[in-house]
Amino acid sequence: MDPSSRHLAFHGAIVLLFGLLLGAPYARAIKRGDAAHIVNSWRVAHLSLPIGAVLMLAVAALLPALVVSVPVQWIIAVALIVSAYGFCLSTPLAAITGQRGLEAGGSGPARWVYIGNMVGAGASIVAAVALLYATFRAL
Repeated sequence: MDPSSRHLAFHGAIVLLFGLLLGAPYARAIKRGDAAHIVNSWRVAHLSLPIGAVLMLAVAALLPALVVSVPVQWIIAVALIVSAYGFCLSTPLAAITGQRGLEAGGSGPARWVYIGNMVGAGASIVAAVALLYATFRAL
């Protein structure tokens, strides 16, 4: 396995663990009878981060088989890693603060949720485009 794949797998494992650990506050929110939007925010954090981590692990396994240069492999790996950590910031913070982070111009925690969402979404798009290019080249 090449270095970019190893880094992607390592960070995927970290994000997987973090997402799974968010099951504890999710369960607490349900038991406390928190508002539906708070419970839903914890559900999103607990479920979406492991899904992203599994994507990272799958791409880490696929990356060495793609016929692209090392810089393109690193673009895919780094973009997925940055995206995952952006969402690691925004999803639990959204649940903690009750903010959705969908509008620019908020202050305090709302601003950080928005920034995390935008970093996560932007980096995801970069990764998807680079991965599409890499898989097309492998045809």
